[in-house]
This record gives sequence, C-alpha cells and structure tokens, in this order.
Amino acid sequence: MRPLVRPTRLAPGARVAVVAPSGPVPEERLQAGLDILRGWDLDPVVAPHALGRHGSLGYLAATDGQRAADLEHAWCDPSVAAVFCARGGYGAQRMVDLVDWDAMRAAGPKVFAGFSDVTVLHQAFATRLHLVTLYGPAAAGVDFLKHARAQEHLRATLFEPESVRTITAVPPGGRALVPGRARGVTLGGCLSLLASDLGTPYARPGARGGLLLLEDVAESPYRLDRYLTQLLRTGWLDGTTGVLLGSWESCGTYEDVRTVLQDRLGGLGVPVVEEFGFGHGEGALTLPLGVTAELDADAGTLTLDAPALS
Repeated sequence: MRPLVRPTRLAPGARVAVVAPSGPVPEERLQAGLDILRGWDLDPVVAPHALGRHGSLGYLAATDGQRAADLEHAWCDPSVAAVFCARGGYGAQRMVDLVDWDAMRAAGPKVFAGFSDVTVLHQAFATRLHLVTLYGPAAAGVDFLKHARAQEHLRATLFEPESVRTITAVPPGGRALVPGRARGVTLGGCLSLLASDLGTPYARPGARGGLLLLEDVAESPYRLDRYLTQLLRTGWLDGTTGVLLGSWESCGTYEDVRTVLQDRLGGLGVPVVEEFGFGHGEGALTLPLGVTAELDADAGTLTLDAPALS
C-alpha cells in the first residue's frame, strides 16, 4: 500500500465549505460549528442543502442527488480550500455513486474531513482521488462543539500539522491489546461502514500493508463480531500490519467489546492498541488516512513519517 497525496494545509482567511452527505443537521448545531470555524479565521460557506431533509426519508439530509451535487460543487469550487462534513448518520452509501469523481479529480487536492458514515467517502477519496483525508470531528457534531480537545487537535492538524506528527492516545487509553511496533499506511474508519462497503466500486480492495483504524457506535458486541468476521472471511484483513482501536460508544460494556476485539483481531499476529481516542468518544482526535506511519502499541503513539498536510 502506497501513501497518498497530501493536500496543502490551511492558512488564515481560507474559504471552507460545509456539506451534509448523510443525515440531517440541526441548524443550531451547524451555526455553532460555523462560529468555531470563524474563530479560527476561516471563511465557512454552507452548501445549499446542508440544512435540507429528504421529503419521505427523514434520516437523510435532502435527496441523494442534492447531497452528491453539494459535495461535488464544493470540491470543484476553486475558491474553497477544504470541505468539512457537518455530521455522519446515514446516507453516504446512497450518494457516493452519483458524484462525478473525474471532475473532482480534475479540481485538484484539498482538505476533506469527517467521520462515522463518512468512512464511505474516505474510501472513495483514497481509491478515486488518491488523496489523504482527515478522519476527525464533524463541523456540527456534538463532540466537536463541546470539547476543546477535539477542536484543538483538528485545528492543529489543519494549520500546524507538523505539531501533531506524533499522535498520542488519549489517557487512560492507548493500552496494547497486542504489544509491538508496526509500520504501514493508515486506512479505515467506522467498522460497520467498512464491512458494508465491501465489494463496492469505491472501497479499498483490502488492508494489506496498512495500519487499520477501527471504531464504531451503538453496535452490540455480537454485531461487532459479525463485521469483523466478515472482514476476516473475505480476506480483507490479510496483510494488515497493525490496528488502532478507537471508541466503542454505546456498544455495551467495554469488557464485552474488548473480548470480541481480542478474539477476532488477536489472531492477526500484529500489534493492536486499544482505546486510542478517535471516533465517537469524547474529545476525539483527528487521524489522517493515507499517510505512512509507525504504531507503537506499548507507548500508545502513532508517529507520521510526514505531516498529514503539506
């Protein structure tokens, strides 16, 4: 697995777009997120359908075509330096095939950030645009709005990426489920979305040579077992060099979750670090996808060969 192209870091005054490729966004949360971005001396613009809602499927922000068009237009706007997702939820799988990826590739690299359901788009950006992306807080996400650590780590990654080349797990997490060191190219995201994306045209064909990031929310232990077993049975996990585990919010007791993770991942024979501090937990860290890095499971650190952004 080869590292991907790193976009340019942001500068004060940069124009950034906020889109909603998945679920609907409460207006008050979006406005609060925009205020944070403005406080970083950014100039945020809101996509036309970011506050929309599908006419009959209330769990979607606008129609599939509208959400796809918002992403495409924001990306292809030469005045926009970064595209932030307002939230996750569900819906990226429905719109990803409607995006003109050739047009987006022609528009050149820029920053893309989001998490959870946005895992589907992270995979598409990797396979279609060969671009490093940021698995980090959503611009209108509750955690981003409430927790200074989530805000500061994303801000540092965007403006001063060399300051977060070594990412340390959030205490008291960062314990070695399987000890050791490993090198590879970061990939992954939300476990259920990685499993759901298997076999689609925009998904990575496998994790060989990769440091795999995994986290999820509101999935019971047996469902986590199902997703991991599916990835194992298809061979998608073959050749993974190491695993970073994030948060498992509302997935049952962590003892039960940990038992599943140990059972399904321990046999890979690679270093595994648990509770690293990214995903749906409080004060979530921003982790780049598509960069070469070294995992030290015992120390609870991920050290990037180069800053996430150039």
